[in-house]
Parts: sequence; C-alpha cells; structure tokens
Amino acid sequence: MGLPGAGKSTYLAGLGANAISSDEIRRLLADDPGDQTIHPRVFATIRYLVRERLALGRPITYVDATHLTRWERRPYFRLAARSDCKLEALFFDVPIEVCLERNQKRERVVPPEALRQMALRLEPPTRAEGFARIVRIRV
Repeated sequence: MGLPGAGKSTYLAGLGANAISSDEIRRLLADDPGDQTIHPRVFATIRYLVRERLALGRPITYVDATHLTRWERRPYFRLAARSDCKLEALFFDVPIEVCLERNQKRERVVPPEALRQMALRLEPPTRAEGFARIVRIRV
C-alpha cells in the first residue's frame, strides 16, 4: 500500500512477484488502467482473485493497490480470518514530494492535486488494525 509513484509496482516486479494489480484489473475490464469510474468492480475482482488463490493453496498473494485507508483494507481482514491465514502489509512510506516527482515521469500521470488529496487521506497501517507484520519501505 502507498501513494501512486511510491514504487509499489516496481518493487513487486523486482521480487518477480505475480501481483494482483488494481491498474491491471482496470485495464482488463475497461481497457484503461486509469479508469476510476469502475472502482467497486475493480476491488470486487481483486477480492475474487485473492479468494481463488487461497482456494488453490497459493502460499503468498500480493495485491498491488494504494489501499490508503483502514476502510479500504478491511475486506482483506475478513478474507484472512475466513481462510485462516495471516495478512501482512508492505507499506511504501514515501514522501509526497518524491511521489509527485516520480509521477511526472510515468506513462500514466495521476493529476498532482489528486495525488495530494490521496496523501491527506493516507492512514499508515498498524498492528492494532490486525496485520501480522508490517514492512515499511522508505526512499
């Protein structure tokens, strides 16, 4: 989890992880990775894919999405509890200035004001929220 431009996708690609990406789901559903009008469908699809991976016994599933608030993360705790698995967080704790700079170099640029608004909504994950482990990734 983290702001756009924080390095989530780049980090997961470096791990060679087969991540479930909200941008990729948007591309698959609407032919546009930036389409924010289908948000509920995108995250319903992500949760479906996570459930399927759990059913197949995959030991690790990465979800590549901002997940800025506790409310956005809550469904994954219910999935974890029903599946008797642990939920861990990779939190990309990157300053907004760095994200804005990286954002300008991306193919798909998030409007700077939208990125600033997202930064204001960001709630860092906590153990009290229910994560078994939180890995904080900083620049």
